[in-house]
Amino acid sequence: MAESSAATQSPSISSSSSGAEPSAPGGGGGSPGACPALGAKSCGSSCADSFVSSSSSQPVSLFSTSQVHDLIFWRDVKKTGVVFGSTLIVLLSLAAFSVISVLSYLILALLSVTISFRVYKSVIQAVQKSEEGHPFKAYLDVDMTLSSEAFHNYVNAAMVHVNKALKLIIRLFLVDDLVDSLKLAVFMWLMTYVGAVFNGITLLILAELLIFSVPIVYEKYKTQIDHYVAIARDQTKSIVEKIQAKLPGIAKKKAD
Repeated sequence: MAESSAATQSPSISSSSSGAEPSAPGGGGGSPGACPALGAKSCGSSCADSFVSSSSSQPVSLFSTSQVHDLIFWRDVKKTGVVFGSTLIVLLSLAAFSVISVLSYLILALLSVTISFRVYKSVIQAVQKSEEGHPFKAYLDVDMTLSSEAFHNYVNAAMVHVNKALKLIIRLFLVDDLVDSLKLAVFMWLMTYVGAVFNGITLLILAELLIFSVPIVYEKYKTQIDHYVAIARDQTKSIVEKIQAKLPGIAKKKAD
């Protein structure tokens, strides 16, 4: 009787013991990158290994379209505030100092942070007599090399825009469409007045302020803005049609 009861209970015992075993990080039972309930040293090393393996298996992408969209629409206020504030500080620094000075100060600030953290972790490891290793090892092991296939893809994508830009420049400067060339001439004439008042850095600062303010304002007042934009577009279209009707070359081209 005892043997039979032990035999009947053994499958349940084995199954519970097998289910109690912690799954390895990145395995089928757990989410990738999650650390098991182990010690601090084991957790750090397993997380670093998982980060390195996942980073080396796929190409590193800095920003995606959705991330840029979330930034300019202030979906995450803290993240957008950091990006907006840091870039604005850099542009204001460039307006006051030279490019070499700004780059030198930025590199010195970054080096001071990383060196201080490296020395701090070394002192902590020496005091606690631990062997955690380099604090930036996970990032040092990331494969940042650009493959030839990815490089050719980026070049091909850039060449599409370069070819479009060249065709547009040829059309405008060789007066393929007189109205478009006149629009460019008027725009450049207006830009001479803008250049007399603002320099390039000031225009970049204004552009950043517009990028981080106009989309959120448009999202909030979309209906009213679309109404006034439609009115301005209709008036501009009627004026352009009147100008085209008075130009003999354009009128003949439309008749053909």
